[in-house]
Amino acid sequence: MALTTYDFAYGSTRKTFDFESDDILKVVRTEPCELMDDVKAKTLEALYHPIGLPPINEIVKPGDTVAFICNDPTRIANSEIFMPILVDEMNKLGVPDENMRIVFALGTHRAMTQEEMEKEVSPEVARRIAMHNSIATNADDFQYFGDTSFGTPVWINKLLCDVDHVFLTGTIVHHYFSGYGGGRKAVLPGCAAMETVRCNHSHMLSDEAGLGRMEGNPCYDDQMEGVALFAKGRSLFLFNAILNAKHEFLRIFAGDYIKAHKEACKFVDRVYGCVIPREADLVIASCGGYPKDINVYQMQKTMDNAACAVRKGGVVILLAECIEGSGSAKLEETFRRLTTPEAIKADLEANFQIGANKAYAITRPIGKARFILVTALNRDLAKSMHFTAAVDTVEEAIAIAKQYVGEHPATILMPEGSLTVPRVEEPAKCCCGGEGHHEHHEGHCCGGH
Repeated sequence: MALTTYDFAYGSTRKTFDFESDDILKVVRTEPCELMDDVKAKTLEALYHPIGLPPINEIVKPGDTVAFICNDPTRIANSEIFMPILVDEMNKLGVPDENMRIVFALGTHRAMTQEEMEKEVSPEVARRIAMHNSIATNADDFQYFGDTSFGTPVWINKLLCDVDHVFLTGTIVHHYFSGYGGGRKAVLPGCAAMETVRCNHSHMLSDEAGLGRMEGNPCYDDQMEGVALFAKGRSLFLFNAILNAKHEFLRIFAGDYIKAHKEACKFVDRVYGCVIPREADLVIASCGGYPKDINVYQMQKTMDNAACAVRKGGVVILLAECIEGSGSAKLEETFRRLTTPEAIKADLEANFQIGANKAYAITRPIGKARFILVTALNRDLAKSMHFTAAVDTVEEAIAIAKQYVGEHPATILMPEGSLTVPRVEEPAKCCCGGEGHHEHHEGHCCGGH
């Protein structure tokens, strides 16, 4: 048999390993797509030919005030490239720098440093525009807009409430329980209070919450209701980029935050979805490197994607450096306190807590297959999280995996694991192992576990 050398991203570096090429069922990658040739020209085109809205010069008037919602470092959107273009265009439309602000959509993540904020939007923009973290635990920073039909109290950052226009920027990938990122998520959970996020995310326990599911997914529907309460009488403008695995621009979708987002999600399915011949005995996946594997909190999303490609009882080897550890003290405390997946789920059903929900999200795919980490994560911590093993090299991980799946396992490789969502080309069977009631959507996993 012939050995082939593979090279996968790991943190800010790479890891290479050799594998029997005859054992490879498929290498799952994003679909090849033409790169954007002129980012500035395409940005302006998106602003002046938006989806579902008039051109930007018919929306923004001289003297108006604008808030830009931007990503935190856990989500790469290339904001440092398009934000100078957006800010300059606002100037041309008569909006001075002092009438603009940037609000970073942290959700429940940690606050960004000044250096991180500057890097995210470019030093030039950082010098000109006021920048703010939306910190979910600062209760006084939020304004109440009522409750959704799901019972979620909608508290949104006040910095978005006293401006003429709110620009929702960011990028879109599949999301493991909200269906897709981008769009409304910039506001909720991005710039929402902790209790709003907690109530919304509690719906991840539903069988209808999962990858690629929109209407009918209670997490998505609740977010849409919440943002609609905030958006009533307000001017919201979506600006979402779609990137490839090398963080290069593929497309920009702009305009109405609902219509433009739905169009973008169709493109996401086409670029990130991938048909596989069958579920594999072994999946070797990389999160795609930093920041997708910055901590367990971010790494977990790749676990769900990889779970779509592995058979029940198989093994996933996941390359995830986790240089910042777990990313959540609550996550660690939950695993220390509750030692079985059943206990974790029961505890969440009784008292849903942010951080603890990630413990459930980790144990869910582990219920389907064994997960072996190639990681810098503390070994005792990895063991407490129910990972089969945590090792330094891919070779060590392969040796352990073969103890469970044999010497020549049918294998799928996922070098872009945080982006790609495999699906089995069998309409009667869900790619994540379920049968029956889950709808099989084109281009992505149905999301049930």
